[in-house]
Amino acid sequence: MQNDNVIDCLHDLIEACRDGQNGFNEAAENVKGSDLKTLFRDVSLQRAQFAAELQREVRALGGNPEEKGSAVGLAHRVWIDIKGTLTGKDDKNILSEAERGEDSAIKSYENALGQPLPTKVRAIVERQYSQVKAVHDRVKMMRDARTAGAGRR
Repeated sequence: MQNDNVIDCLHDLIEACRDGQNGFNEAAENVKGSDLKTLFRDVSLQRAQFAAELQREVRALGGNPEEKGSAVGLAHRVWIDIKGTLTGKDDKNILSEAERGEDSAIKSYENALGQPLPTKVRAIVERQYSQVKAVHDRVKMMRDARTAGAGRR
């Protein structure tokens, strides 16, 4: 794979990370549960670190890393804000939207892993992908727990 193709692939992941960083930060602002606020802030920071790591790789390949999230990510963040307002900032619904955002991030990483990547870059992408999947599963578990708890009332 030529450097330009690897750089394009990494730019897509940087956008996904920035979208996650901004989306989780927005979610942290809208949830009521302190456990969720902490989780969402931690994941936002994690995604910023992921983006920075990917940007270093882009620079090492001779590229100029992009600094902002995608238009799709912006729509996702706006949707979280609107949904939070419309539902009275219901944690379960915000968790559902966070899970949807993580579904998108997982697809971005799977697309990247479907490309021929240099060994060092592949190792970074695989490690980050594993952590994105772990966050997705945790968010889903928390959402399911809140759904089950609401059904017992």
